[in-house]
Amino acid sequence: MADILDQLADALHQAELPSERKWWHTSTVYQIYPRSFADSDGDGIGDIPGITAKLPYLKNLGVDVLWLSPIYKSPMDDNGYDISDYQDIAPEFGTLGDFDDLVTEARDMGIGIVLDLVVNHTSDEHPWFLGSRKSKDNPLRDFYIWRKPAPDGGPPNDLKSSFGGPAWTLDAETGEYYLHLFSRRQPDLNWENPQVRQRIYDMMNWWLDRGIAGFRMDVIDYIGKQVDQGIVHDGPHLHDYLKEMNEKTFGRRDILTVGEAWSATPGSALLYSGRDRHELSMVFQFEHVTQQWDETYGKWRSKPFDLVKLKSVLSKWQYALADDGWNSLFWGNHDLPRAVSRYGDATGYRRESAKMLATVLHLMKGTPFIYQGEEIGMTNVPFNDIAQYRDIETLNMHRLHLEAGLSPDEFIKGANENARDNARTPMQWSNAPNGGFSTSVPWIEVNPNFETVNAEAEMMDEDSIWNHYRRLIALRKRHPIIVYGEYQSWLDQHPDVFVYTRTLDGERLVVVANFKPNEVRLDLPHELACEGECLITNYEVVPSLRETVALKPYEAFAIKSPINA
Repeated sequence: MADILDQLADALHQAELPSERKWWHTSTVYQIYPRSFADSDGDGIGDIPGITAKLPYLKNLGVDVLWLSPIYKSPMDDNGYDISDYQDIAPEFGTLGDFDDLVTEARDMGIGIVLDLVVNHTSDEHPWFLGSRKSKDNPLRDFYIWRKPAPDGGPPNDLKSSFGGPAWTLDAETGEYYLHLFSRRQPDLNWENPQVRQRIYDMMNWWLDRGIAGFRMDVIDYIGKQVDQGIVHDGPHLHDYLKEMNEKTFGRRDILTVGEAWSATPGSALLYSGRDRHELSMVFQFEHVTQQWDETYGKWRSKPFDLVKLKSVLSKWQYALADDGWNSLFWGNHDLPRAVSRYGDATGYRRESAKMLATVLHLMKGTPFIYQGEEIGMTNVPFNDIAQYRDIETLNMHRLHLEAGLSPDEFIKGANENARDNARTPMQWSNAPNGGFSTSVPWIEVNPNFETVNAEAEMMDEDSIWNHYRRLIALRKRHPIIVYGEYQSWLDQHPDVFVYTRTLDGERLVVVANFKPNEVRLDLPHELACEGECLITNYEVVPSLRETVALKPYEAFAIKSPINA
């Protein structure tokens, strides 16, 4: 962390910046899905030593923080988001010793490790749940949420699992139902029990003492649920619990905490991360994701891409958190489709559109997150059969949709657009067999385009997507205007082009991006016309902006100049 803090200190001498400054404001976070990143022992599953071996690659890219999807001991019903031991490592990923080595080597390179932590639920193999289901009077019974059957013997109420079907499963031994808002093998913890909370806080401190740089908190908006009232998100005690967690764990440490909150709004985001709230550093919000889903079928039948709506959502969040809180900036993660397939052009203009998307995202105000493979333009996987999928959500939804009358072909089409396995195919390191990910058959198929889309080829090409990301990461460290500049959107109703500015200390950064695979003639407001420094572009350098600009397909650039220049 020392290198990051030194860079921030240097930046502060160059401009008058807000008083609330954090090391992660200038940082870029890289998310790793360990199962699919790098396999060091040839068993077809990525592991911690594989991550450690790739640290030079990540250092060269310039990232400051690695967020690891769960690596805890787990039966892997939901690929690690079902934890059976919070204080041990899944054997397929390695050992605690391997993890400590990763933390140490990463720290020596100026890179922090953030762990993905699931505290809404555990695995049904966790010792707490095994004890809880033994009897109604077991001391661990109240660690989970149990209810008597309804008068007809059915579930206590009509709450549904996010993975499909009822959120209640009957335990034959004790004759009561337990709650699981995800898989039936992921029973929900009872956060109203202070013993549960304290055990979780003790565990979090145990990891923090091992030298990690923070936590990403999975579905954190669920922990305040009030199931008897049908409240799943944003329960009345959610923020009480988070304040308590802050006080008893990370609040006294200088670390990064990010909450996954699908229910977040600009107003509630400030409840999590406002400067006087003492809860989390920031939240992931998903409004820009869900506004493109079908009202009936959700993500399994997405709407046509609408740039005007996307701009509206992104700008709304920029304005809402302009002076308080902090934005997380991301296109993709382990649950979402590949960015270039969803927002760009994965075939005709893959390189140009991937660079354009990176430019738009990384020059906004907030902390950028890169999902593994995004930096080389990895695309959605073209599966044609449900047997190729591994994700429990996809398999459950396939069954439910077919029962509802959707054709298999229709479901596969939707899955190929938005299913979680799009992001979980192995990292494409080279054109070697299996994309250089493993020497044996991977746990899930490699995207067949690995022969041309791979890190080795990208790193050797000065004009590659990878090098474009590298430049953007470096710009954030050198230019305070990118970190703290005021955001303003322009031409909000333009259907093809995204234009915004950042201003700080008499300077303005103008960002222009064409989201179309064709040339677009753009008339800019006269006040944006300027002579300046082109910080980045995906075509030729643009030395100045005129009031009329001819943009090439997916062209994007940023020009910094004195205001009124």
